[in-house]
Amino acid sequence: MSEQTKTSPGRRVVVAGAGMAGVQTAVALREQGWTGAIVLLGAEPHPPYDRPPLSKAVLLGKAEGAAFDVDFASLDIDLRLGVEATGLRPAERLLDTTAGPVAYDVLVVATGADPVTLPGTADVPGVYVLRTLDDAVRLRPVLAAGRDVVAVGAGWIGAEVATAAREAGCRVTVVEASGRPLAGALPAEVAAHMAGWYEQAGARLLTHAKVTSVAEGAVVLDDGSRLPADAVVVGVGARPATGWLAGSGVELAADGSVAADERLRTSVPDVWAVGDCASFPSARFGRRLLVHHWDNALQGPRTVAQNLVLGPEEGPVYDPVPYFWSEQFGRFVQYAGHHADADELLWRGDPEGASWSVCWLRSGVLRGLLAVGRPRDLAQGRRLIEQGTALDRTRAADPSVPLKAAVL
Repeated sequence: MSEQTKTSPGRRVVVAGAGMAGVQTAVALREQGWTGAIVLLGAEPHPPYDRPPLSKAVLLGKAEGAAFDVDFASLDIDLRLGVEATGLRPAERLLDTTAGPVAYDVLVVATGADPVTLPGTADVPGVYVLRTLDDAVRLRPVLAAGRDVVAVGAGWIGAEVATAAREAGCRVTVVEASGRPLAGALPAEVAAHMAGWYEQAGARLLTHAKVTSVAEGAVVLDDGSRLPADAVVVGVGARPATGWLAGSGVELAADGSVAADERLRTSVPDVWAVGDCASFPSARFGRRLLVHHWDNALQGPRTVAQNLVLGPEEGPVYDPVPYFWSEQFGRFVQYAGHHADADELLWRGDPEGASWSVCWLRSGVLRGLLAVGRPRDLAQGRRLIEQGTALDRTRAADPSVPLKAAVL
């Protein structure tokens, strides 16, 4: 029975991965009316949980966990914990796992992403990443003791770890190899205004600084300087967790993500992919996107579920407006869209102030928006990006004018 046949009681969906994307896929299937069996496999021993609180409430000891409020039993979802996907045999319709092979009629790959680590640090005490609940629990006592913390990487995770560590009273140094924070996410003229946030929060930001080695209690930089470090938190990116698909016939993109199509189907029949491990072609932005953010893991599963239940003739295409947020140094930072092809940048407000936004336009049409302390700009801008709306530049640059009132 192929993926193009609508749901039937005899079909079994296996979801590999019990993070946000996997859990939401299982739940969305039931919400859409899937009547067949659903097996949800989680590599960790913990009940499925949300990840954003790990760098906030869990890390600071304000919460013990962030388990999803889902009654899997009542939804007739067979949740199996401590079961990791290790291989795929499509011809036999078998998913190989650490608990043995699992048969499927439909497989949804939702294995997420693995953090990039620093070479040579695997056996060094005091080196952490922040991806799982166990990671946050291991790091929490160091913060509670107010020790010296070095964060490697001034991206979103580095900023959030620095924020939590400063709140806990730690001495914090953030080491960034490029010349500015968020170098991979934002252009220099925007990110430059965020560098001062570190000093204002009492953290030290070192740019153009590369780590050459890490020893217990210290980080050594390429200029020979030595930073005291009771904890070294590595936040230099993540890669799709797709290595286990080698030899399966599932096509991977150059970045290692599953190269899903516009409905999140893979190159192998009846195998779908969703969340941090999957990229998809965006007609809206004219390129393939790999989005490592919470909202993508929430929205993509609904597309998969609808296509499985309704069939591809009626199921929707996946082409969202990417969205994410970050809480750092007392600021709520939000982003929507994709600004890589923009040809014009507009400021709304003073970037040295408490609240401001940046709009990216392409031929006058809003393509991306960054909002710092301006949630209304984000909400309105996200809708305008989705609609492909052109803006009056003069009105859009006036922070007193609502974005929706700047439409041409």
